[in-house]
Amino acid sequence: MPKLHVPFATADMSALARSLREQLGKLDHAPSHVEMLNMLARASGHANFQHLRADAQAQARLTTEPPLERVDHARVEKVRRHFNEAGVMIRWPSRTNHQTLCLWVIWSRIPAEQRFSEREINQFIIDAHSFGDHALLRRSLVDAHMLARTPDGRLYRRIEKKPDPDALALLAAIAQRAPA
Repeated sequence: MPKLHVPFATADMSALARSLREQLGKLDHAPSHVEMLNMLARASGHANFQHLRADAQAQARLTTEPPLERVDHARVEKVRRHFNEAGVMIRWPSRTNHQTLCLWVIWSRIPAEQRFSEREINQFIIDAHSFGDHALLRRSLVDAHMLARTPDGRLYRRIEKKPDPDALALLAAIAQRAPA
Protein backbone atom coordinates (compact mmCIF):
# COMPACT_ATOMS: atom_id res chain seq x y z
CA MET A 1 0.00 0.00 0.00
CA PRO A 2 1.54 3.33 -1.01
CA LYS A 3 2.31 5.79 1.73
CA LEU A 4 -0.17 8.65 1.94
CA HIS A 5 1.33 12.07 2.33
CA VAL A 6 -0.87 14.10 4.65
CA PRO A 7 -0.27 17.86 4.45
CA PHE A 8 -0.15 19.68 7.75
CA ALA A 9 -0.68 23.42 8.17
CA THR A 10 -1.86 25.63 10.97
CA ALA A 11 -3.28 29.12 10.93
CA ASP A 12 -1.96 29.92 14.42
CA MET A 13 1.48 28.59 15.36
CA SER A 14 1.15 29.91 18.91
CA ALA A 15 -2.10 28.02 19.54
CA LEU A 16 -0.49 24.88 18.10
CA ALA A 17 2.47 25.14 20.47
CA ARG A 18 0.20 25.83 23.46
CA SER A 19 -1.99 22.81 22.65
CA LEU A 20 1.02 20.53 22.23
CA ARG A 21 2.51 21.73 25.54
CA GLU A 22 -0.78 21.02 27.35
CA GLN A 23 -1.13 17.57 25.81
CA LEU A 24 2.50 16.66 26.54
CA GLY A 25 2.14 17.94 30.12
CA LYS A 26 -0.67 15.45 30.78
CA LEU A 27 1.56 12.50 29.83
CA ASP A 28 3.81 10.70 32.29
CA HIS A 29 5.83 9.05 29.50
CA ALA A 30 7.38 9.96 26.17
CA PRO A 31 4.64 9.85 23.52
CA SER A 32 4.70 7.14 20.90
CA HIS A 33 4.65 7.88 17.18
CA VAL A 34 0.86 7.43 16.98
CA GLU A 35 0.31 9.54 20.11
CA MET A 36 2.37 12.38 18.56
CA LEU A 37 0.37 12.16 15.33
CA ASN A 38 -2.87 12.39 17.31
CA MET A 39 -1.56 15.33 19.35
CA LEU A 40 -0.58 17.24 16.22
CA ALA A 41 -3.96 16.48 14.65
CA ARG A 42 -5.85 17.64 17.75
CA ALA A 43 -3.72 20.77 17.98
CA SER A 44 -4.74 21.67 14.43
CA GLY A 45 -8.47 21.23 15.15
CA HIS A 46 -9.08 17.60 14.16
CA ALA A 47 -10.41 14.86 16.42
CA ASN A 48 -7.38 12.63 15.80
CA PHE A 49 -4.91 11.66 13.08
CA GLN A 50 -7.45 9.45 11.29
CA HIS A 51 -9.76 12.46 11.02
CA LEU A 52 -6.90 14.61 9.65
CA ARG A 53 -5.99 11.91 7.11
CA ALA A 54 -9.63 11.43 6.01
CA ASP A 55 -9.97 15.19 5.59
CA ALA A 56 -6.81 15.33 3.45
CA GLN A 57 -8.00 12.42 1.28
CA ALA A 58 -11.41 14.03 0.73
CA GLN A 59 -9.80 17.33 -0.16
CA ALA A 60 -7.53 15.59 -2.68
CA ARG A 61 -10.53 13.91 -4.31
CA LEU A 62 -12.43 17.20 -4.52
CA THR A 63 -9.54 19.15 -6.01
CA THR A 64 -8.63 16.89 -8.90
CA GLU A 65 -9.18 19.72 -11.37
CA PRO A 66 -6.01 21.33 -12.65
CA PRO A 67 -5.28 24.72 -11.12
CA LEU A 68 -6.77 27.65 -12.99
CA GLU A 69 -4.38 29.53 -15.18
CA ARG A 70 -3.85 33.19 -14.40
CA VAL A 71 -5.50 35.86 -16.49
CA ASP A 72 -3.87 39.21 -17.16
CA HIS A 73 -7.00 41.28 -16.53
CA ALA A 74 -5.24 44.57 -17.29
CA ARG A 75 -4.25 43.28 -20.75
CA VAL A 76 -7.76 41.99 -21.40
CA GLU A 77 -9.25 45.32 -20.38
CA LYS A 78 -6.90 47.22 -22.71
CA VAL A 79 -7.70 44.93 -25.63
CA ARG A 80 -11.45 45.12 -24.90
CA ARG A 81 -11.26 48.84 -25.78
CA HIS A 82 -10.61 47.86 -29.41
CA PHE A 83 -14.19 46.53 -29.66
CA ASN A 84 -17.47 48.41 -29.62
CA GLU A 85 -20.54 47.47 -27.57
CA ALA A 86 -21.65 45.02 -30.26
CA GLY A 87 -18.33 43.16 -30.12
CA VAL A 88 -17.09 44.49 -33.46
CA MET A 89 -13.39 45.37 -33.65
CA ILE A 90 -13.14 49.11 -34.33
CA ARG A 91 -9.35 49.45 -34.63
CA TRP A 92 -6.27 47.26 -35.06
CA PRO A 93 -3.98 47.51 -32.00
CA SER A 94 -0.34 48.48 -32.45
CA ARG A 95 0.97 45.95 -29.92
CA THR A 96 1.51 42.45 -31.27
CA ASN A 97 0.32 40.71 -28.10
CA HIS A 98 -2.90 42.76 -28.24
CA GLN A 99 -3.35 41.90 -31.92
CA THR A 100 -3.18 38.19 -31.11
CA LEU A 101 -5.97 38.53 -28.55
CA CYS A 102 -8.10 40.39 -31.08
CA LEU A 103 -7.57 37.58 -33.58
CA TRP A 104 -9.08 35.09 -31.13
CA VAL A 105 -12.35 37.03 -31.26
CA ILE A 106 -12.47 36.77 -35.06
CA TRP A 107 -11.37 33.12 -34.91
CA SER A 108 -14.26 32.35 -32.55
CA ARG A 109 -16.77 33.65 -35.11
CA ILE A 110 -15.60 31.32 -37.87
CA PRO A 111 -17.50 28.01 -37.79
CA ALA A 112 -15.41 24.98 -36.91
CA GLU A 113 -14.66 21.99 -39.12
CA GLN A 114 -15.81 23.58 -42.36
CA ARG A 115 -14.04 24.75 -45.48
CA PHE A 116 -14.70 28.20 -46.89
CA SER A 117 -13.87 30.02 -50.09
CA GLU A 118 -11.85 33.22 -49.84
CA ARG A 119 -15.03 35.23 -50.36
CA GLU A 120 -16.81 33.38 -47.50
CA ILE A 121 -13.91 33.75 -45.07
CA ASN A 122 -13.64 37.43 -45.97
CA GLN A 123 -17.30 37.89 -45.07
CA PHE A 124 -16.76 36.45 -41.57
CA ILE A 125 -13.84 38.83 -41.09
CA ILE A 126 -15.68 41.84 -42.53
CA ASP A 127 -18.61 41.18 -40.16
CA ALA A 128 -16.18 41.08 -37.20
CA HIS A 129 -14.47 44.45 -37.76
CA SER A 130 -15.28 47.97 -38.91
CA PHE A 131 -11.94 49.50 -39.93
CA GLY A 132 -11.96 48.10 -43.45
CA ASP A 133 -8.87 45.89 -43.75
CA HIS A 134 -10.06 42.30 -43.97
CA ALA A 135 -6.93 41.27 -45.91
CA LEU A 136 -4.69 42.29 -43.00
CA LEU A 137 -6.83 40.31 -40.58
CA ARG A 138 -7.01 37.25 -42.86
CA ARG A 139 -3.21 37.21 -43.28
CA SER A 140 -2.75 37.70 -39.53
CA LEU A 141 -5.05 34.76 -38.77
CA VAL A 142 -3.04 32.57 -41.15
CA ASP A 143 0.29 33.78 -39.71
CA ALA A 144 -0.95 33.09 -36.17
CA HIS A 145 -1.88 29.52 -37.22
CA MET A 146 -5.54 30.13 -36.42
CA LEU A 147 -6.60 29.78 -40.03
CA ALA A 148 -5.26 27.38 -42.67
CA ARG A 149 -5.43 27.90 -46.40
CA THR A 150 -4.62 25.81 -49.40
CA PRO A 151 -1.43 26.74 -51.29
CA ASP A 152 -3.48 28.41 -54.02
CA GLY A 153 -5.45 30.44 -51.42
CA ARG A 154 -8.83 29.21 -52.62
CA LEU A 155 -9.97 27.31 -49.50
CA TYR A 156 -9.72 28.23 -45.84
CA ARG A 157 -10.56 26.46 -42.60
CA ARG A 158 -10.32 27.34 -38.93
CA ILE A 159 -7.54 25.54 -37.06
CA GLU A 160 -8.94 24.06 -33.87
CA LYS A 161 -7.02 24.85 -30.73
CA LYS A 162 -7.73 26.04 -27.23
CA PRO A 163 -7.52 29.79 -26.67
CA ASP A 164 -5.23 30.90 -23.85
CA PRO A 165 -6.77 32.16 -20.57
CA ASP A 166 -6.52 35.82 -21.62
CA ALA A 167 -8.32 35.09 -24.89
CA LEU A 168 -11.07 33.22 -23.05
CA ALA A 169 -11.46 36.15 -20.66
CA LEU A 170 -11.67 38.59 -23.59
CA LEU A 171 -14.28 36.44 -25.35
CA ALA A 172 -16.33 36.35 -22.14
CA ALA A 173 -16.04 40.14 -21.67
CA ILE A 174 -17.16 40.80 -25.22
CA ALA A 175 -20.07 38.34 -24.96
CA GLN A 176 -21.15 39.96 -21.70
CA ARG A 177 -21.33 43.44 -23.21
CA ALA A 178 -22.88 42.43 -26.53
CA PRO A 179 -26.61 43.16 -26.92
CA ALA A 180 -28.93 40.19 -26.68
